[in-house]
Parts: sequence; structure tokens; C-alpha cells
Amino acid sequence: MTERRHFRSIDEVGIDSIRRLLDVTDHMAEVSRRPNPKVPALRGRTICNLFFEDSTRTRMSFDTAAKRLSADTMTLAVGSSSVNKGESLRDTVETLSAMGVDAFVIRHRTAGTPWQIAEWTNAAIVNAGDGWHAHPTQALLDAYTIRTRLGGATSFDGLSVAIVGDVRHSRVARSVTQILTMLGADVRLVAPRTLLPPVPMAPSSHDLDDVVGDVDVLYLLRMQSERMGTGLVPGGTEYTDRFALTPARARRLRRDAMVMHPGPMNRGVEITVDPSTLGQSLILDQVTNGIAARMAVLFDLLGSSGTLEDGSNV
Repeated sequence: MTERRHFRSIDEVGIDSIRRLLDVTDHMAEVSRRPNPKVPALRGRTICNLFFEDSTRTRMSFDTAAKRLSADTMTLAVGSSSVNKGESLRDTVETLSAMGVDAFVIRHRTAGTPWQIAEWTNAAIVNAGDGWHAHPTQALLDAYTIRTRLGGATSFDGLSVAIVGDVRHSRVARSVTQILTMLGADVRLVAPRTLLPPVPMAPSSHDLDDVVGDVDVLYLLRMQSERMGTGLVPGGTEYTDRFALTPARARRLRRDAMVMHPGPMNRGVEITVDPSTLGQSLILDQVTNGIAARMAVLFDLLGSSGTLEDGSNV
């Protein structure tokens, strides 16, 4: 089987490639700002979105990214596919590969699935979220969003980041912690003890009020209720009282702080203030930058040269 590069986790990609992809994302963001945001860089390539879990932002973002690069796209509607007739994941992948797929964008409830699928196909694999494990393109777009707010900084040395909420069940928290730490940021996890990972991946705290007024980045996570058992969080409003971004905590944020959330938001749970009223909010910037970051990943894996075929150098 031909050796193919993949984008499956931040640690597998490594810091040198991450820095290069952040630079490529700059070019893709410029493409997206054009009146006609489309280049022929991946014309003739086929990208298949294979999502076994619900998704709006990530799936639509990848679909838009592929189309802006002029790739052909396929999306498997798992609910109406032969998977419901008992077809195995391997058979599904091998069938789609035989149709000429160049890259699979995979989201699956089981950790490690992107690595398993890579054994069954010559196509490139992009991890769009596997279980609790990783969500590397979310981490890339978040790092790019922070870098843009910092004026294109190449290092995050000294940047203070608090990742708040259900860290234990969050693949986003793992990937974001990895990429920001690689880039030099000081990351702290803030959560109830029951929602911290069993193996520490960064220093932790159990009191948001201790850090909210000092951090450069406040990164909020949604409660992953579909992945957790009962009794892991305080009952009633206690979780929101202790760990949500409330109006009172928002007033304590530094004027130059950044507020981020990967979506979807559980309003009234991890956030009780309207983010559109916060000058520090980068939540919609994250959505916009997600397209450029995913364009960068797809171009890096499937592009045949260092230009976008419209004369733009990457």
C-alpha cells in the first residue's frame, strides 16, 4: 500500500508541520476573503466526508473547504447507508476507496478509528474527531485564531490559557492543550475533579474565580453529556455557579483577553452571558477560521505543488 501522509493528531503531525500549516492557513484565509473565494488547487481530487457522529460546524466546514479548493466531494449519510444493513466499516471504506477517493474526513465515536481506517485504504485520512481522543483540525483553527488576534505571533510563550469545563470527555481539550503547549503557552485545566482526565495533561484547578481575571485566553467547553455517566457533575445549578462564564465573571475578564468555545454552546450551562456582547469573544472568528484551517490541511495532503494554481504561493 502506498505510503500516504495523514492528519490524525497534533502530536503525530509535530510542531514543524503545525507552524507550516498555520502559515498556509494565512493564505487560505486570504482566498476566503476574495469576492470569488475559490481556487483550482485540488481540481480532480475527491474528498469523502465520513461522519458516524452528529456534526454541523465540522462537517459543513470541511465541505466548504473542499469546494473552495475545487475538489469533488462525497458525503456518506450513515443513517441511510448500507451500514444499517450490517455492512462493516472496513467494507464501507474499501467500497468508497474503489470509487476513487483521495482523502477521507472521518468522525467516529471510537478512539483510534482514523488509524484503523488507514490500514484499509490508500487515501489520506483526516481526523474530524475520534471518541474522547483527538480533534486536531479544531486545535489548528483555534491556534490560528489566537495567532491572528496576537498579530501573527510565531510563539505563544507566556500566553496564559484556561480550558474550562468537561475536560475528561473532550477530544477538543486534548488537542488544544497539545497544540498550545507546543507553541509555548501555559495551559491550565479548570474543572470539577470528576471532569479532569485520569492522566494529567496540564496543571489543573478547581476554582474558575481564581484564574478568570488573569488569563489571556478563556476557553470554554460544553458538557459532553452523551459521553458521561451520572454523578460526575454537581447537581442543580452548582456547576454553572462554579464554572460558567457568568456576567459577573465576564466583568472580571481583562479587556484584551480572548473568549473561545468550540461549539455547540449549551447556553445557560457553561455560559450564561450573551457572547455577542463580549468584545473579547472570538467564537465566530473560530467558525470562520475553521474553513481556512481545513483548506490548509486538505491542500497540504493533496496539493501537488507549492502554489494554488492561480499564481498564489503557499
